Amino acid sequence: MESDRPPILEMHGISKRFGAVQALREVDFEVFAGEVVSLVGDNGAGKSTLVKTISGVYRPDSGQYIFEGKEVTVASPRDATILGIETVYQDLALCDNLDVVGNLYLGRETTHGLGGVPVGVLDEARMEQTARRVIGELGVRIPSVRSQIASMSGGQRQGVAVARSVMWNSKVVLLDEPTAALGVAQTAQVLNLIKRLRERGLGVVVISHNLADVFDVSDRIVVLRLGRRVATFDIRTVSQEQVVGAITGAVFGTPNGGSSNLAAMA
Repeated sequence: MESDRPPILEMHGISKRFGAVQALREVDFEVFAGEVVSLVGDNGAGKSTLVKTISGVYRPDSGQYIFEGKEVTVASPRDATILGIETVYQDLALCDNLDVVGNLYLGRETTHGLGGVPVGVLDEARMEQTARRVIGELGVRIPSVRSQIASMSGGQRQGVAVARSVMWNSKVVLLDEPTAALGVAQTAQVLNLIKRLRERGLGVVVISHNLADVFDVSDRIVVLRLGRRVATFDIRTVSQEQVVGAITGAVFGTPNGGSSNLAAMA
């Protein structure tokens, strides 16, 4: 990554507690435009809590949230969306009974007047045209933008969910286990889609337990353990064994070009 440009998104000293459980402990996190950062760690490491804090589902107990160089307050998912931050969760939140166009525009439908009367008539032609363009640009393989979601495979559904996340001038996309439960071919499609998001200049954050997928698409890997950020690795200089060592707390050596504070945590 280029060191002379600021991150598009920065989190500084983020802490979050749920009752007696300290989910995040003074976590720093950043992602640059045109970069894929994978967030890895065991169950309970704090990955989902951090992503939900970024997306506005949770408010941190302390810490700074900086977007495009300015400190902001994100108190709800709507606040994150307004900034240009979109999240694709594992359940995808798609409506099976709607087609692709209906899902892409759900709650954001385009309307036009009728015979000079400013009534809210759905502009189906315009919505379909835009849907076709976005789906085509991302290389999402589906039968038709008028196909119902219920008829699609897991990989196709994931593609539609990601397409929806980038339709509204998003700048950062958060993906929660995007290849979970997918077959080999479908996984390859989703990984190619993530690379296309990077090519479009978006900052992409991926939560994944699949290190093969992580190594396929990432520029950097950030490791959380017990609510702390314990290691950061450049994908070009790290091995899977070193990443596993950071996740588990066993030290297999720190790669050149990677940074780690594992010694303090071991």
